[in-house]
Amino acid sequence: MIDIPLFKTTYPDAIHPSAVISPGAEIAKNVGIGAFAVIGPKVKLSEGVRVGAHAVVDGRTTIGPRTRISPFASIGSIPQDLKYHGEDAELIIGAENQFREYCNVSIGTEGGGGKTVIGSRNLFMVYTHIAHDCVIGDDCIAANGVAMAGHVHVGDRAVLGGLSAIHQFCRIGTMAMIAGGAMVSQDVPPFTMVHGNRAVPNGLNAIGIKRAGLGTEGLAGIKNMYRLLYSENLTVEDAVTLILAEVPAAPWRDVFVEFLRKSERGVCR
Repeated sequence: MIDIPLFKTTYPDAIHPSAVISPGAEIAKNVGIGAFAVIGPKVKLSEGVRVGAHAVVDGRTTIGPRTRISPFASIGSIPQDLKYHGEDAELIIGAENQFREYCNVSIGTEGGGGKTVIGSRNLFMVYTHIAHDCVIGDDCIAANGVAMAGHVHVGDRAVLGGLSAIHQFCRIGTMAMIAGGAMVSQDVPPFTMVHGNRAVPNGLNAIGIKRAGLGTEGLAGIKNMYRLLYSENLTVEDAVTLILAEVPAAPWRDVFVEFLRKSERGVCR
């Protein structure tokens, strides 16, 4: 038996001799690649990226600085979409993300604009699936087993509970929280929490709002917007009108109103 030491969790700044790296791949300095990992010919790994043992990074994929890819993850895979016919779509990933074991992230498709885009400082736990043409912001957390279908948009600081599933084309607003096991088939407004199958509103993500530094005044204003949307038996259009009339102007009000105005699938209610 050949003794081939695997990288420890610290992932040293080295490329293991058993790693398979295609000639066309662009590898920056201080990149660590573990034993038996596979790097495709159109991949770009930025400075400080770590790729764990047996992970696969393929497709036209760009990965930002200091991102961590754990063993057995599949990044830049072909979309699970029968409409995909080999087009040269891409996957763009920002800085300081963590993709834990068995994560699967697909490149985009021609029908979805050709790009899957992920921001920075996100944590994707074990078995997270991010399908083609998804757009994910910054500082999000997806717990174990989260499944995002194609064309899903997730705002900054969103939290997706374990084993939750997001229907294609749904949008998750900034600082929204999805409960574990929730089945989301409509848009989830910013700052709100939803749970159940199908997902329904369950209050505000008050802790996330406070951590974001919006203060007591911000939380009170967001509570008022939530009341107008969910407790007054109004249409979404009428709720927007009242929010603009009753809630003082603020960046968080604009985020909430703009999200409601752009909803195409309707919001969870």
